[in-house]
Amino acid sequence: MSKRTWKEDKAKSRIATRLAEVSNVEIKDYVRDTELISLGTNVAYRVDGVHLYVDISNIKELLETTVIDGERSHKRALRFLNNHYRAVRNILQSVEAIQVDFHNQRLHAVFAKPYSDEAARVHKAVATAQLIRDTLARIGENEDDPLPAAKTRIGIDTGKALAVNNGRRRGREPLFLGNPANQAAKRAGYDLNVEGIFITNAARAAVGWGKAINDYTSALNETQIAESQREADLSITVDRVVKDWEKDLQDNPIGKFEFTRHTPPYSDLDLEVLTPKNSRRQEATSIYADIDNFTKYVEERIDDDDDAIDVIKTLHVLRSELDAVLYEDFAGKKIRFIGDCIHGILIEGTSATTDNAETAKNAMLCAAAMRSSFEVALSELKAEGVDVGSLGLAIGLEHAFIAVTRLGVKSEMIRCCISRSVLDSEAEQKRCSGHQTAIGPGLYAHAPKAFRDLFETDRRRSNFDYAAAIEALEPKEESKGSTNSSSLLKPATAAAAGFSFKAAAEPSRTLAGFS
Repeated sequence: MSKRTWKEDKAKSRIATRLAEVSNVEIKDYVRDTELISLGTNVAYRVDGVHLYVDISNIKELLETTVIDGERSHKRALRFLNNHYRAVRNILQSVEAIQVDFHNQRLHAVFAKPYSDEAARVHKAVATAQLIRDTLARIGENEDDPLPAAKTRIGIDTGKALAVNNGRRRGREPLFLGNPANQAAKRAGYDLNVEGIFITNAARAAVGWGKAINDYTSALNETQIAESQREADLSITVDRVVKDWEKDLQDNPIGKFEFTRHTPPYSDLDLEVLTPKNSRRQEATSIYADIDNFTKYVEERIDDDDDAIDVIKTLHVLRSELDAVLYEDFAGKKIRFIGDCIHGILIEGTSATTDNAETAKNAMLCAAAMRSSFEVALSELKAEGVDVGSLGLAIGLEHAFIAVTRLGVKSEMIRCCISRSVLDSEAEQKRCSGHQTAIGPGLYAHAPKAFRDLFETDRRRSNFDYAAAIEALEPKEESKGSTNSSSLLKPATAAAAGFSFKAAAEPSRTLAGFS
């Protein structure tokens, strides 16, 4: 197993390649029935639409139904999410909404139709939101192992966003950048103890409703929802959705979730072959790295083509380089991009056991390298005349058991990586500013003492870049001329062959991908 390390020259070479890919970016206005699924890397569409964000708020509760974060809780959570994804997917297809992303317990969708009628789009989004809430409340039971009904909180906003390609190769899908996605996400994630539909005052104004004193806490009432349902006049009902969902499950049963361990590292894991029956589960580290201040950066540049071009170049270079650090330098695996955030996983060890200490150390080195590459990328972009604004990087990590699989129907399966530690790693990221890295208690317990000393009791550190990490592990005074074979930076060693077995005021930080 090779040494995990980062080198600035290698990062600069990659960044130069990524810059060349977006040397000529084209900004277009979205028109009737424009295809957004297979956008090129150097093309973006300016879309005026309504953004809907759904948060299934009791996923954490479901994961905590058992004392330990064990197989049973992961299997129940995955079955729960699979049921709801399939139902919501059918709803979105029926109402002609654009499914942007379904990241674990969160859904992002966009309504671009009816064209040139913002009020009609808002009404349609509200009616669809209520349809989703009513449907998910009815599909929670299972004869063998009853599942709870989903508790949902939905946020809605309207306005302009940039639609770009999200991912590469087999991971291509549309991504919407801008304020309406961010504002919808904020309302959905504001207080997960309170269910309902929460729309911004901008969306309220579009349909002639009065301004709320606080649109984070003022859910739509029954009269407003009924008005939207009448105006939208959706062709599909809850009964129809549930009936179709039941038939879909009968024709395409989910099957039992079965876990085996993946032989490290995760860079070798082919996510596209995973299924419920072929899922992975083991101790590993989850990492969220979110580009801070990006929503404001987009909002200030979306109306001017030249400025919008800078947005596309910056996003492409930064996200690509963060992915490269994770995958190429530290042998991790990207689960997905969520807006301007990357979610990934890392592991070191053998097919039989995770080396928790080595995983924690290399995961923190990876986080430090991401920050260094981020700063190098900003410098290279500036050198090319690209306006990068005042962007930062907020990083969160946590370590424990993680389940990885794909959900949905055979031809349209989506990646899913879930566990308490996945939720916790995002929570760690959300408590960071654009210069900070935070680690959860699980990772802290396994980290080298040198890193624990740096992060102290708050488990949070500013400007933790690769140079700071190396200096902590091998202080210059001690490392000069040293040949100590016990260095913490020694290459990881492969295990002996033959082992395998199956085994709430307004938030200061926003949801991953919408900062």
